[in-house]
Amino acid sequence: MLVRLGIGAPADPEDILEFGQLARSAGAIPVASIGGRRDRPDPRFFVGSGKAEEIKNAAAANNADLVLFDHPLSPSQERNLEKLIERRVLDRSGLILDIFAQRARSHDGKLEVELAQLKHIATRLVRGWSHLERQRGGGIGNRGPGETQLETDRRLLAKRVKTLTERLEKIKQQRETGRQQRAGIPVPSLALVGYTNAGKSTLFRALTGADAYVADQLFATLDPTVRRIVLPGNTAVVVADTVGFIRELPHELVAAFQSTLTEAREATLLLHVVDVSDPRRDEHIDEVNRVLAQIGAGDLPQILVFNKIDRLEAAARVERDEAGAVSHVWLSAAQSRGLDGLRSAIAERLSRSARRATLRLPVSAGELRARLYAANLVLGERITDTGAFEIDTELSEFELLKWAREPGVEIVSVAGDSATIPAPLADVNHGLEPTR
Repeated sequence: MLVRLGIGAPADPEDILEFGQLARSAGAIPVASIGGRRDRPDPRFFVGSGKAEEIKNAAAANNADLVLFDHPLSPSQERNLEKLIERRVLDRSGLILDIFAQRARSHDGKLEVELAQLKHIATRLVRGWSHLERQRGGGIGNRGPGETQLETDRRLLAKRVKTLTERLEKIKQQRETGRQQRAGIPVPSLALVGYTNAGKSTLFRALTGADAYVADQLFATLDPTVRRIVLPGNTAVVVADTVGFIRELPHELVAAFQSTLTEAREATLLLHVVDVSDPRRDEHIDEVNRVLAQIGAGDLPQILVFNKIDRLEAAARVERDEAGAVSHVWLSAAQSRGLDGLRSAIAERLSRSARRATLRLPVSAGELRARLYAANLVLGERITDTGAFEIDTELSEFELLKWAREPGVEIVSVAGDSATIPAPLADVNHGLEPTR
């Protein structure tokens, strides 16, 4: 059974529809839906006591096994509701975590989901079950106050969280090593990002020919898939399909999936896929950008890909911003319409003319300096009074942005008018001074 309230305003029908899709994606069969409106959540039940009784009666009448709330519930609210309704209660965060647990396929993806689940469960161990109050019995070797079952559960959970954190840290280090090795190979990378069910996997399959899993459901893709393609002009790029975002994505998942979301964070260019037929597409764009900023990818350049134009009977086309750069591409991945325009747009964005720039690297950045030399990007070098390296190089806009985001690297100057300097680059490096 589904419960969705509007806080300060009536519940949005689109939010109710999305929550129903979430429930079905988890394998649940909704038998009833209850809505309402409150000025503020009730501290005890989140809903009012009268609404809680209504939920209890509806659950009994429809023989529901589970009550799903489209809101984050505090541990005490969840316990109070379960005690009153006499059925299991799950909030939005718990539901999304359950879907992720079903969809994870890779080893590290499973570890990340388990870690997120344990952190979510940690705040919900205090329940009304009698076994949590038992203590060890007496006898030889067991005398004294003993340890409650609750304390034992907490200790075991904390131990497992520590183990998972250490394993994921090793995976993160391995990925970082691989990323540094690939850094010397000048192959740009693309990451498909967007709201869940926007058609990212369909577009990924259309672009790469990969046998990616495609389904009309939320979070159909969880583990990232990477393929190499060749664009017009014989430009090779690596394309990654990533997990979809959604409103109120649990913080535990965002924190745990930092390593999986590296594909988006370290991309040269983001393809932000949008379901153009969705009436709330602008809200979804804002939500995706908010999550991208949260994972450290908010300053990366994007092309907005308006997908599913077949539902609007719109024409495939490419739009440009005031500076003449490609900003929007309209297409239908399912019907393979507009794909050539997208490929050309990506090649154009990646092939923007190289620019002279001076990078300042600290003494400790010997590895970064070696990478510049290995890629034959160094035009000149000087040692400053402080011992730092000032290196003259020629980089594209995206390579420049990538280097600006490396720890310790400062961009001293860039050749060209200040009006043509990428805004994200200026945000990353506030000390940037353009030269002519």
